[in-house]
Amino acid sequence: MRKQRRFSLLVLVVLVGVLLASALVSAETVTLTLGSWRVDDVEQVNRLLDAFHKSHPDIRIRFNPTNPPDYNAVLRTQLTGGTGPDLMYVRSFKVGQDLFAEGYLEPLTGLEGLEENFSVGSRAAWSLNDVPFAVPFMAVSHGIYYNVDLFKKHNLEIPQTWEELLQVAETLKAAGVIPFSNGSKDEWDMNEIVFMNLLPNFIGGREARLEYETGEVPFNDAKMVSAFKALQDIAPYLPPGQEGVSYYDAQQLFLLGRAAMFFGGSWDVAFFVSSEPDFEWSVFATPAPEGRPTVVTFHPDAGLGLNSASPHKEAGLKFLTWLTTVEAAQILADEIPGFYPLNQTSITLQDKHANDFYALHEGKDVDARFVWPELQSGDPDGYLLTQTAALAVVKGSMTPEEAADYLQEGLETWFTPTQKFKK
Repeated sequence: MRKQRRFSLLVLVVLVGVLLASALVSAETVTLTLGSWRVDDVEQVNRLLDAFHKSHPDIRIRFNPTNPPDYNAVLRTQLTGGTGPDLMYVRSFKVGQDLFAEGYLEPLTGLEGLEENFSVGSRAAWSLNDVPFAVPFMAVSHGIYYNVDLFKKHNLEIPQTWEELLQVAETLKAAGVIPFSNGSKDEWDMNEIVFMNLLPNFIGGREARLEYETGEVPFNDAKMVSAFKALQDIAPYLPPGQEGVSYYDAQQLFLLGRAAMFFGGSWDVAFFVSSEPDFEWSVFATPAPEGRPTVVTFHPDAGLGLNSASPHKEAGLKFLTWLTTVEAAQILADEIPGFYPLNQTSITLQDKHANDFYALHEGKDVDARFVWPELQSGDPDGYLLTQTAALAVVKGSMTPEEAADYLQEGLETWFTPTQKFKK
């Protein structure tokens, strides 16, 4: 009996010790939230976070994304109201710079791995006055998806010029196939996915963009007019009733084989692969007009920053430091094909389609989306101006000349470099 009591007491002591240890570990575990606009990548990002959790069992990060078109407004509301996430996806250039300038993002000067593993150009997209405020996380590329089987059926080659692209579209339309699946129900699609995709082929790459930003040329010059004219050119080749075609609808028209092409981005790769369409598909670079070099929109898309008001800054900095590693970059490449790590270390891309999309910019000039670096910080901001103009041209309510004038007149109300062209 006495031995049984001793044994029971020993078991009780062990159990109490286990419970106390468990409670201690629980009390020491820090939970942070991660805000994002990528609602499509919840499982994949959670696997990335799980890799971090394994090496940092005292830190847990909960991924809490927001619908993409609402993200900027929702995040700003949260930050101004004191309910922002501890960590967050940060837009490149002016949107992120404005948040940092207003004190919402923690400066990351001296963060281990940041300078060592990322180029000056990558860091510049998330820096202000040489002070970094986010870890460069991923970039995306723009191009045109195409149905290889339909191209073969109609004896079509990949177009090398804009004029050839329109000829391909005309052939497809005459055969009863929708040439391009994109629509304008989701307004950002026509602006960000179509217009920003083709724009640098008509105005030029980074150096040409800088001419607009520094006031060397007005935003309604002949090159800008030609870009809006390109939108007018493809309008007849969009789906019937394109005004009611959403981004999701456009994806489905392509995946069902009803449309031969889709202006899109590399972020769609994972979705298209998982959808397993019953035809062969691939991508090609949006071509420039004859006589001009093809320029690919390769955009530094997301950095990760730390809320300056977070009560868990130490834990947040540990996570951001881990994000600078090759391990994190490789997991990103594996888990979310079509989003390209900005880490300078060579990363192996496992997915064929992600590789094909990445290869589109090799040997070509590249630039970020036109309005991102400088044109989103005023009112009316450049993004909304190009969006309104692009939609109007596609719907036929503005001519290309009127659209370019609309952009110039909107920007000259606040963007100092272009005010000298004000009439």
